[in-house]
Amino acid sequence: MDALEQQTIGAVTVLYGTSRGKYPDGNTLWVRGPEESVLIDPALGLAPRRDALPEADRILNSHCHEDHWAGNYLFPDLPVHLHTADLRGMHSLENLLEIYGYDDAIETTWRRSLLEKYHFTPRPDAIAMHDGDVFELGGSVRIRVVHAPGHTRGHCFFWIEPDDILYLADVDLSSFGPYYGDAWSDLEAFERTLDALEQASPHYWATFHHIGVIENPELFAERYSRFRAKIGERETRLLAYLREEPHSLEEIVRHRFVYRPGVEVLFGDSVERRSMGLHLDRLVGSGQIEEVEPGRFRAL
Repeated sequence: MDALEQQTIGAVTVLYGTSRGKYPDGNTLWVRGPEESVLIDPALGLAPRRDALPEADRILNSHCHEDHWAGNYLFPDLPVHLHTADLRGMHSLENLLEIYGYDDAIETTWRRSLLEKYHFTPRPDAIAMHDGDVFELGGSVRIRVVHAPGHTRGHCFFWIEPDDILYLADVDLSSFGPYYGDAWSDLEAFERTLDALEQASPHYWATFHHIGVIENPELFAERYSRFRAKIGERETRLLAYLREEPHSLEEIVRHRFVYRPGVEVLFGDSVERRSMGLHLDRLVGSGQIEEVEPGRFRAL
């Protein structure tokens, strides 16, 4: 391998992307057993390693988002596995766009970016995996699939033995917090995933973005608590905003609750609309806000 940063723990090597996998890059896991080797979430950062790519027998994608399969094209002959709930997104570009559900205003630009920047190549031969599936790599090396929905319908963790590493994919424990801004995202499912994660006790946690590997349980607990708190913070800020006066969803979008005011990204409005729409639905259902006229809401 080249001089790019990497970290090896037993059978697992973390191939770090730029700035510890800062989006749109990520941290790829390379798991090697006596009989098979597996790449988990090949990222854009593998392209500079083109002359010395890791040898593998198959690819596991934690979910069907652009940054997690962006390096798949470097391994055109390897079988690709995704959870059955995300599988159809890999079959065609049209199916993939359904996962995001972005507005028509940005779909053309996003479509081009998926093809040119992230190298999307349809894989109608992609293989479905399910919660609890185990990939045996020989000896005691195995990877267990843990369905962890919310970010997408089919988002998965991978528990890697015998090194006891739990790969969290896009539950990345970052200061940005949970991302549930796509058409296939689910806030309630994300919270259930976080509940289950809190009860897990691996020796190591690994993330696709920013952090990489955590071994210290206290550090994990700190990162986890900060990450999860973002959901409540967004909801609290939304309630305060709706106590001032009634507001529409489009006014909520412009106010910004997910991204910081002034941060401009291509899909910012769409993500705000989807994320805060989920919060609105929940708060209406719990009786904390009401729709005072069609499309305008206030806190009670």
